[in-house]
This record gives sequence, structure tokens and C-alpha cells, in this order.
Amino acid sequence: QVHLVESGGRLVQAGGSLRLSCAASGSIFSTTNMGWYRQAPDKQRELVASISSTTTYYEESVKGRFTISRDNAKNTVTLQMNGLKVEDTAVYYCKVRAMSSATRSYADYWGQGTQVTVSS
Repeated sequence: QVHLVESGGRLVQAGGSLRLSCAASGSIFSTTNMGWYRQAPDKQRELVASISSTTTYYEESVKGRFTISRDNAKNTVTLQMNGLKVEDTAVYYCKVRAMSSATRSYADYWGQGTQVTVSS
């Protein structure tokens, strides 16, 4: 079983910065794509940024402000968020595509979410 734990969400003023972290633990054999999603009230969950071994992706509204990174040795993915805006307010979820040692097949795993609130 693979377990994800996110941290770093809190209340911050517009223009401020936050660093979200997601740690994957359990019987992990390997990981491929890792990403951050967010879901604002009454909106669908959307992909914010993702990272694989070769590529990174950013949603248009966060380009130049957010940076995603990963540490393969620690099975962690981090989202550095600068220049935060009120519209960035949402619950942020990490998703990791991983192969567990038990199943030897890839599956997507989600964290429980961390609240980011940006005040004006």
C-alpha cells in the first residue's frame, strides 16, 4: 500500500509564498508522474503542475509563479508557490503514480489534501 501525506497549506496574504510538500511512503517500487491538483469551492479539481523524469507541466495561470520539484530518493514532490493570488485559494492535493512492491503494477495515489487560503 502507498500512502501520501501533504503539508504546508495555511492562510497567507496575497503576494506571499507557500511551500507544499507531499511525501509518499509504503511499499513503493518506483514512481513515474507526480503532480499537484487543486479544487476550489464549487469548482472541479484541476491539474496545477506535474513532473516526470523528463517533463514538467504548469497550468497557465501559475506559470512563472509556481515551481514543482521532486526528490526520487525520498519519494517527495514539492510545490513552491510565489506571488500568491486570492484565486489560488483551494484545497491542494498531490497525486503520485507509483508501482507498489506488492502488486508490481502502476496505480494513481492521492493525498488527503491541504488547504491554501490567500487573503486580499
